[in-house]
Amino acid sequence: MKLLRFGVNGKEKPGIVDATNKLRDLSSGVADIAGDALSAKMLARMRAVDLDALPIVSDGIRLGPFIGSVRNFIAVGLNYADHAAESKMTLSAEPVLFNKAPFCIVGPNDDVVLPPGSVKTDLEVELAVVIGERASYVAEE
Repeated sequence: MKLLRFGVNGKEKPGIVDATNKLRDLSSGVADIAGDALSAKMLARMRAVDLDALPIVSDGIRLGPFIGSVRNFIAVGLNYADHAAESKMTLSAEPVLFNKAPFCIVGPNDDVVLPPGSVKTDLEVELAVVIGERASYVAEE
């Protein structure tokens, strides 16, 4: 199941990709791809939807950030040896964690807004992990 968000910046709607790679509007059954929509119960409900009954979204529409209502964005710095080497920094024994502002998340074709006076920008790809249920002290297994 491929979920995404589409539409005007700040007013994105939830969408799903069908078996023929057409984008379908999922907003009749899901408010947004965020929060409770990512619970096991809601994901099961989305899997059961007859995708052919959903409206097809027009080609060329803007794809938004993959998830909405992000409250916290925790990043891991120097998370692999090659990155540390290219940054000319030593790899830390413990992960380097830091927060980013949630508005740093943009759609795949959106402009990246740089702070005034910025002189160097790193090109990166982020891997996101979304836990669809409330969790604390989760065992590695």
